[in-house]
Amino acid sequence: MSSIFGDHFKISIFGESHGAAVGVVLDGLPSGILLDFDKISKEMGRRRPNTGSYSTKRKEPDEVEILSGLYQGKTTGTPLCAMIRNTDTHSADYGDMERLLRPGHADLTGYLRYKGFQDIRGGGHFSGRLTAPIVFAGAVARHLLNEQDITIGAHIDTIHDMKDISFDKTSVTREQLDALKDMDIPVNDKACREAFLQIIEEARSRGDSVGGIVEAAIIGLPAGLGSPLFDNVEAKLSSILFSIPAVKGVEFGEGFHIAEFYGSEANDSFYTNGETILTRTNNNGGINGGIANGMPVTLRVAIKPTASIAREQDTVDIKAMENSVLKIRGRHDACIVPRAVPVIEAACAVAVCDLLIGQYGIETFCEGN
Repeated sequence: MSSIFGDHFKISIFGESHGAAVGVVLDGLPSGILLDFDKISKEMGRRRPNTGSYSTKRKEPDEVEILSGLYQGKTTGTPLCAMIRNTDTHSADYGDMERLLRPGHADLTGYLRYKGFQDIRGGGHFSGRLTAPIVFAGAVARHLLNEQDITIGAHIDTIHDMKDISFDKTSVTREQLDALKDMDIPVNDKACREAFLQIIEEARSRGDSVGGIVEAAIIGLPAGLGSPLFDNVEAKLSSILFSIPAVKGVEFGEGFHIAEFYGSEANDSFYTNGETILTRTNNNGGINGGIANGMPVTLRVAIKPTASIAREQDTVDIKAMENSVLKIRGRHDACIVPRAVPVIEAACAVAVCDLLIGQYGIETFCEGN
């Protein structure tokens, strides 16, 4: 099934944007884990639209209802099912989607794949609304990772053509990553916040949208985690990151830029501090041969501009098979990059949990270990 991720820590996403609810089933959780719902609520809040003019006016509380897998506040070890109800839907805004295909969306491909039976309201199962259960799953995964001193954080590296200061790939700190979580526009250079907001507002005022790049870092992964070829760290992370709507590119370390280096520049020279082996640079993003080498794992994720824009666009009336013009109605973000940051962190957390349990066993996370 396309909506299931993981081999050992599995998540199954369900629901549609304008259906009764969206949600997730987590399978493979250890028993006896006391979940911190204050922290979970904080993570859910980071993904919700804020009050800025660039953000969608759809306001969902994203309150999580636990249907199974939790007893007296602790996980039972059986599947944990969480549901997030949809309470602020305007389905009438999507009436034209029965026949007019939205450029940049999955309307055509969804129609072809599901033969016209897909839920079109708000994008249905293709919608960014489905990232809410990913954030919940990631918040649960983070709880497990925190116990292993593994920290994940991210910042907005670029919006359109404006760039923030990148992470120092060899020495990004937990304190730095934790501080970013408290920002509505997480950036390393505080001056970039207003510059990013101005770019987004200019696009919105023209009925347009902008995209950007999110840079993430994972600190504390045990050296030796991963496998060569198909079940490697890069493959596992990329697989779930490409499942996030609007993600069009993922790169690790220097990514595509490393192709411009000489081998002498690209190689990360080793040294020891007497206790462990480190690298002087981190061009390979903390991964060699698909296996974590103990350095921070760094990656960048490209987010395309929001496909729903207010400008008129050429399209096709799929019922009449005629050329037509579409002006999208509804409530949409002029830039989804700020809201994508916690989703990318959550996706990384889920993938890392799957890798850890697969290699070291579920007992690694059991209470008392």
